[in-house]
Amino acid sequence: MLVGVDTGFFYCLKNGDLLVKKVWSEHEIVVSVITVFELEKAFLKTTPQLWTELLGEIKEGCLLVPVALETSQQAARIAHGTSIPSLDSLILASLLTAGCKKIYTSDPHLLLYKKTGVRINLLKENRPT
Repeated sequence: MLVGVDTGFFYCLKNGDLLVKKVWSEHEIVVSVITVFELEKAFLKTTPQLWTELLGEIKEGCLLVPVALETSQQAARIAHGTSIPSLDSLILASLLTAGCKKIYTSDPHLLLYKKTGVRINLLKENRPT
């Protein structure tokens, strides 16, 4: 089963969250390129060397989903209908376009998205400094 994850998932993974580690090891993970952007940007502010391995694993071991025209249009509809912020709507639309029915996030506003057959799972995130 394809499982979609957002940026917060990787902070939870780095912090050793047991559920996240299980999801990471047992499922095919789908990641939006917007998530890669957010992670790269955040890591440049901290110690990028600590995250280099994880970024490599994401790029090599996950299904990376680009943002195409149709995805951006779907994201606009999601943002308009739910007030989910633009980047998060792009991430969500990317995961949905890839066929994800289960999504892990630490962003509570993604719970505003309601569609039969799609389950949004909220994680508790503690971002490292």
